[in-house]
Amino acid sequence: MIDVILCDDHALIRRGIRDTLSDAADIRVVGEAGDYGELRALMRSLSQAGNGVQPCDVLVLDINLPGRSGLDVLHVLKDEGTPMKVLVVSMYPEDQYAIRALRAGAFGYVNKGGDPQLLVQAVRTVAQGRKYVTPEIAQMLVESLTSPVSEHPHQKLSDRELQTLVMIASGKRLADIAEDLRLSPKTVSVYRARVLDKMQLANNSELTVYAIRNGLVGQ
Repeated sequence: MIDVILCDDHALIRRGIRDTLSDAADIRVVGEAGDYGELRALMRSLSQAGNGVQPCDVLVLDINLPGRSGLDVLHVLKDEGTPMKVLVVSMYPEDQYAIRALRAGAFGYVNKGGDPQLLVQAVRTVAQGRKYVTPEIAQMLVESLTSPVSEHPHQKLSDRELQTLVMIASGKRLADIAEDLRLSPKTVSVYRARVLDKMQLANNSELTVYAIRNGLVGQ
């Protein structure tokens, strides 16, 4: 039996994922969390209940979490050396976060808009300790190896800076971004300033045009 924890801030999304995985006889969802704090408490509780045994086999993790992002969580778990395998499930297209997630320690990346059965297949694959990548991600990995020099300015951004860029380009105000990420408006303003500086853009309009042209957000 493959024990799975779900971490997504939208209860409706978690329910859909749980229902999809529950249809598989060899997969069992043992807990759910809406953010990093809830995830840590859940992991601690399950570990204590299992007398120190790892809380689950696979963590299905969303990228866009309030407070610490999914990428932040990946870095923490990697630094701790947790044996738990992480499968990132995100609404963002593969070309935005897949490579970053894999480099941060994820064993796979699945788009929420894909075939639900691919999620089941991905969970089974990473539970065996193998990487799960779609053909699109495999192509990007090959291209990143053959072209190690970054061709796009947004690839130089930190994980949080890229997240800020995408949210601004999606039309969100800084106050809304601060609330979603559980950060202060001042902190979000700092991230925005860094993005504009690194990408040599003047304002949000130029940032939005760049994001659309490079497929970071829809038109």
